Amino acid sequence: MSTDRFRIKKRLGQHFLTDKNVLSNIVTAFPATSNDWVLEIGPGTGALTQYLWPRYPRLELVEVDAEAVAVLNERFEGLLIHQQDILKVNLQELIPQQLVADQEAAKPKNYVIGNLPYYITSPILFGLLAHRSRLAGALLMMQKEVAQRLVALPRTKDYGILSVQTQLMSSLEYLFDVKPGSFSPPPKVTSAMVYVHFDKPALACSDKMLKTVVRTAFNQRRKKLSNALKCMIQGVDCLHFDLDVRAEEWTPDIYAEFAAYLEA
Repeated sequence: MSTDRFRIKKRLGQHFLTDKNVLSNIVTAFPATSNDWVLEIGPGTGALTQYLWPRYPRLELVEVDAEAVAVLNERFEGLLIHQQDILKVNLQELIPQQLVADQEAAKPKNYVIGNLPYYITSPILFGLLAHRSRLAGALLMMQKEVAQRLVALPRTKDYGILSVQTQLMSSLEYLFDVKPGSFSPPPKVTSAMVYVHFDKPALACSDKMLKTVVRTAFNQRRKKLSNALKCMIQGVDCLHFDLDVRAEEWTPDIYAEFAAYLEA
């Protein structure tokens, strides 16, 4: 199937990147080497894939749209394509544990790249964070509003659940904005390119406990933490934590320390 006959599907949040300058900037910003394993999420009909495939022999794609997969198969012979919903993919099985490299080559790493559908950006990101021990980094296109939340500082309106969890589990680099006109069809919002570097040490608490604490705190962000976390701190001595403030006033490190304290 040629791209001329491809039907855009709004239900899948399809906005395909067509701006060659932006595509070039993305490829330039991507730190993977030809020795690394690369997963592209949501390649569509291959606008970015055409630049990745010659560079990365270990490239794999995850694309849910059968029509898009048909186009990709025509365009890129021999490329491994998983026709699946990325939220249903077993990343534990998909992401390599260890790659065999030439003796003189640097140890291969695992990377993710993709133009994420806006409506499932957060679930995809949380899924990658859950498997961060196997990943070196992810270069992701997302709605600018979400990107701003990722890098938001404490005591700001954008600071919240996504900010705390992502900043504790990775280092973030906000790279550049992408205007609606760079896509077909154009979205109604500006996009942004963010690099997520999975370089943070392991947390002293479990991901589950951290998630519970952070979500409990921010679900009632107008309340002081002494009230918002009331169900979690009954009978627990928390005197060395300032609970007389609201959720946005704690830094990510304090959340990690508090979660570890409760878990212990």
